[in-house]
Amino acid sequence: MSAQTKAILKQCIPTFSILADENRHEILDLLIIHGKLNVNELTEKIHLSRPAVSHHLKLMLQAGLVQVTQVGKERYYFATLEDSALLLKALVESLQAHCGWNG
Repeated sequence: MSAQTKAILKQCIPTFSILADENRHEILDLLIIHGKLNVNELTEKIHLSRPAVSHHLKLMLQAGLVQVTQVGKERYYFATLEDSALLLKALVESLQAHCGWNG
């Protein structure tokens, strides 16, 4: 594996870590379907406690998979997958170029 591929793979680790949890899959799915949701709205739809949803959102925010916007006193979260998708695309392209894979 080339140094470039290893560097890109290292950058992908936060995304892989976040996507390893099924509860986060559900949260992302809800945000993709419904657009912006606050913690209470997510809690009603996912059957996790409010602190658990907040914890998952914090991790997803740190990894760049969601963003937040303030409306009055409420914080609304929404999916932002573009950067992660571009990074994963770069990883696939690097693997293709440097590992002899043409998939």
